[in-house]
Amino acid sequence: MRVLVVEDEVALAETLRDGLGQAGFTVDVAHDGVDGLWTAAEAPYGAYDAIVLDIMLPGLSGYEICRRMRAREVWTPVLMLTAKDGEYDQADALDLGADDYLSKPFSFVVLIARLRALIRRGAPARPAVLTAGDLTLDPAQRRVGRGATTIPVTPREFAMLEFLMRHRGNPVTKTAILENVWDAHFTGDPNIVEVYIGYLRKKIDHPFGRAAIETVRGAGYRINPDGG
Repeated sequence: MRVLVVEDEVALAETLRDGLGQAGFTVDVAHDGVDGLWTAAEAPYGAYDAIVLDIMLPGLSGYEICRRMRAREVWTPVLMLTAKDGEYDQADALDLGADDYLSKPFSFVVLIARLRALIRRGAPARPAVLTAGDLTLDPAQRRVGRGATTIPVTPREFAMLEFLMRHRGNPVTKTAILENVWDAHFTGDPNIVEVYIGYLRKKIDHPFGRAAIETVRGAGYRINPDGG
């Protein structure tokens, strides 16, 4: 299993290289954002099974690397390293396309377990533009629209709609939404899901007289494949 570590603290990067190497990973290291992006985005498809990406990097931040990777349709799983107790860092990382995060300082045991979990899930191909009737969502351009009309949404609304549209036609539970749009360790009020469903309906459905987001009693929510 090959992992790319993008970390500007040389001592930490070498510690990661040694520790992951002892756990059976082959590790490449980049020490700044520019080299990190080039290595992540220009490597042959499938060269890396996962990427460990720090947020604070010279040249380009981890946020920007992740955003540009996803814009180029590089779907390698990303584990973002965030500041201690940086919940906004964590939320922003997930909104921009990271698959998981770990706060510094971290346990190597947890890091390795998280990486193995990401690698088991893999990086399935993601279509360039998701559609449900005339409702469209473009992950690369971060654009949502109905026909020719662009609909402004917040990063969290975008992430929720993207998750629903990747499962269009199938109900997804509130728990699944929380784990994938917020994170697996979310401890807030689960009713936040209903709040954001309401926000989305007011933007993508009500102005157009449509009902793309359906409530499935006892099962969660579903995107109508016809766009409502």
